[in-house]
Amino acid sequence: MDFFEAVSRRRSIRNYSDRPVPPDVVNRAIDAALLAPNSSNMQTWKIHWVRDEQKKRELAIACMNQGAARTAQELLVFTADSILWKKTRPFLLDSIKDNPRKDLHAYYGKLVPFLYGYRWLAPAKWLFVNVAGLFKPMVRDVVTSGDLREVAVKSTALACENFMLAIAAQGFDTCPMEGFDKVRVRKILNLSRRTAIVMVISVGERTERGLWGERYRIPRSEVVFEV
Repeated sequence: MDFFEAVSRRRSIRNYSDRPVPPDVVNRAIDAALLAPNSSNMQTWKIHWVRDEQKKRELAIACMNQGAARTAQELLVFTADSILWKKTRPFLLDSIKDNPRKDLHAYYGKLVPFLYGYRWLAPAKWLFVNVAGLFKPMVRDVVTSGDLREVAVKSTALACENFMLAIAAQGFDTCPMEGFDKVRVRKILNLSRRTAIVMVISVGERTERGLWGERYRIPRSEVVFEV
């Protein structure tokens, strides 16, 4: 199906059939997720495909045992961690080693470590950015640990959308869940407290009970403005 058909097909499904989802379907959607745009291409995300049956049962319970999790054929957890820039940066530096653009090497060689690292300098960075911002535009959302966490979460959310649209394009369904016990999910997946659990996404084939009603969006005029 084309892109707009996939967008229209995607709904949050609350109940799934017993039809298995082929692994190739999920893998193709994961590959699409990894192509999502993200901050500085640092790819500070992780995708946990929970395939162990015991862990799947535990994860469904941690998701409040809601139907979207309990009846899912597959469960995936998308997480974000801004500290991952330290692991991804060497890959990026290696990928550009033959690129002649000096600004690209300067960006990943010097600017990225300054923006993402040196967290103990956060107060000084904040002061510098806000004073300099009086005279020229400045990027102000990569200063504190909270800023960097938010950037990583936004990037991961983009990957989540790519994943769900890719599943829809292949004729299956998803439900992005934020209703879960993050402490229990961390324990199940052995995640650090620093890791942000962005979304648990279930995958399967919808049943008639899977949709709670017709899709509704408030009038376009209420949210779209030309300025």
